[in-house]
Amino acid sequence: MKPILRNVSILLLVLANAGCDQLSKDVARKNIAYHETINVIGNHFILTKVENSGAFLSTGDSMTDSVKFIFLSLIPLLALCYGIYYLLKNSQLNTLLVLGICFVIGGGLGNLYDRLLYGSVTDFLHIDFYFLKTGIFNLADVSIMIGMIMLVIHLYVKRTLQFT
Repeated sequence: MKPILRNVSILLLVLANAGCDQLSKDVARKNIAYHETINVIGNHFILTKVENSGAFLSTGDSMTDSVKFIFLSLIPLLALCYGIYYLLKNSQLNTLLVLGICFVIGGGLGNLYDRLLYGSVTDFLHIDFYFLKTGIFNLADVSIMIGMIMLVIHLYVKRTLQFT
């Protein structure tokens, strides 16, 4: 693939992940009241809107504003910028690795955008299906998890190939 096409594809994939997240949050903000419960699939898949001023599962919620800005906005911004730089500079990366990093960066960008614009991240999805029970999350979190799964698979396959 030509370098310019590859780089544009990477940027579009990152923006598509962040854009889908932002679109879904916009719909949730406009159509779900805070702490309203909308059963989509019985009590197993629920929509309920909350604002998370911390990170994953409200981690860091009690930090002072300046510390929270550094750890939940500034450092993630630098990490996301480095991730984009890494992807654009290293043209020989495995496709699964590139996709995984794009999903993680796109999800991170979606949540960072919320944090910078609104001071918190809108979460609105909850799953409670017997053994699978989640906190309240959003599509950026889904994107990050999918990306991390891709990265783990990439590392597993790479390791398996090294030992064969």
